[in-house]
Amino acid sequence: MKFSTKAIHVGQEPDPQTGAVVVPVYFTSTYAQESPGKHKGYEYSRTHNPTRKALEQCAAALENGKYGLAFASGMAAINNVLNLLKCGDHVLCTDDVYGGTYRILDKVYSDYGVEFSLVDSTNPTNIESQFRKNTKMLWIETPSNPLLCIADMREVARIGKDKDIITVVDNTFATPYFQLPLDFGIDIVVHSTTKYLGGHSDVVGGLVITNDEEHFRRLRFCQNAVGGIPGPMDAWLVLRGIKTLAVRMKEHFANALEVAKFLETHPRVNRVIYPWLKSHPQCELAKKQMSGMSGMISFEIKGGLEEAKRFLENVRLFALAESLGGVESLIEHPAMMTHAYVPPEIRLKRGITDSLIRLSVGIENVGDLIDDLAAALG
Repeated sequence: MKFSTKAIHVGQEPDPQTGAVVVPVYFTSTYAQESPGKHKGYEYSRTHNPTRKALEQCAAALENGKYGLAFASGMAAINNVLNLLKCGDHVLCTDDVYGGTYRILDKVYSDYGVEFSLVDSTNPTNIESQFRKNTKMLWIETPSNPLLCIADMREVARIGKDKDIITVVDNTFATPYFQLPLDFGIDIVVHSTTKYLGGHSDVVGGLVITNDEEHFRRLRFCQNAVGGIPGPMDAWLVLRGIKTLAVRMKEHFANALEVAKFLETHPRVNRVIYPWLKSHPQCELAKKQMSGMSGMISFEIKGGLEEAKRFLENVRLFALAESLGGVESLIEHPAMMTHAYVPPEIRLKRGITDSLIRLSVGIENVGDLIDDLAAALG
């Protein structure tokens, strides 16, 4: 089956009892057993739920993976993957990483004795040069958040195999519609389903997908042992969002490319970061390993913090809000919002300045979106 067909059908066969063509929402915490230990595959809803199972099967199929696990949030999914580590292990992480990922490594897992360091993952030589004897995981965002840096996934997978460590790619920004990390040999893929997979800014969730049975068994054990699973309604909302993922991503891509081209020619804009622009330093690599790009754009407005705030206070269609990937357009200031936890000196070293603005371009009329940005810039 092709992508659009899998999104609508995998794990979503008509209900055998009623014939319902939409997966039911199974609002139950427990399941009746015929005899102790003899049941229909379901015992307790933290462990298994039919609605969640449908989402996990569908998501795995979209990533060309064998195993999928759903969680209550993207951070719960990230935490589950970090459960593969133990005290004394070291994580090598993309330096331009989501603030929440940095925070859980810096303030949670460091307390458990897990070490981490940041690396410019756009150059494989950088990655290899920073390996330690205790490095056990390589955590990559590509495209990264918020500077949209691109890592060569084939090289990342090769390094992981050579060093015998776990490779993880956060695929939230690209989605499986445009990028398939497992096909390049990556071990584990992570998603915040709050973003493009849910797609309507009405649910919070996360996913982990892998082809490795050993990793899956441990991740599955931790999912049940630690909890952090989505409720059936949350799973159903993400599953519903996935049905239109292919259609929505085409519109996000088309709109964002037009917006990026507009911003690149505007006199009040210093630079625009979008992987499909020729000005992007990894444009060719992006086109080699991705079939398109989502609606994520970052740009620097001329001036400093006050000019950025004035601009952000004057947009009308773009909602000033954290998160991304919904059908509506969002805009935010990474230094004060999504990456506020990252220390200022690290933000500046990475290029997250006070004039940097991040857009999540929605699927509204692109002319209206450009008019809104032009008015606010003016």
